[in-house]
Formats: sequence, structure tokens, C-alpha cells
Amino acid sequence: MEPGKDPRNRAAIRPGMMVDIVTKGDQRSGRTMRGAVREILTGSGSHPHGIKVRLTDGRVGRVKAIVEPGKEEEG
Repeated sequence: MEPGKDPRNRAAIRPGMMVDIVTKGDQRSGRTMRGAVREILTGSGSHPHGIKVRLTDGRVGRVKAIVEPGKEEEG
């Protein structure tokens, strides 16, 4: 993972970024959902399970991956 792209580091995440999150209900399966960050909910600088965010569609979850610009296609 590139420095500055760690989803456990709050400084790496900005509103508007495309990310893959895992919601509370999908923690066991690990199923991810992709969306744009509307709001960062984790107050601390880092979290071992990923920074909690709210996406523009209202879903809330922990960031598992930061999607590189130009690589937004799922699959």
C-alpha cells in the first residue's frame, strides 16, 4: 500500500474521494460497497479497522480501500 493511501489513517481520506467500505451488517461477510465520501465520522487520527465514513448516498461504514482516480470501475 502506498504511503498516504492507508484506509486506517484519517489524513488519507477526504470528502469526495471514492472508497470501498464495509457496513456493520457486512462485517462478517466482508462485502464491500463503493461510493464517494460525504463525511468522516471517526474523530481520531487512525483506527485499526478503518476510518468510519458516511457516503453521499447515506450508507455508513469503515473504509477498506481508497479507490485510485481513474480506477473507479468495480470488478
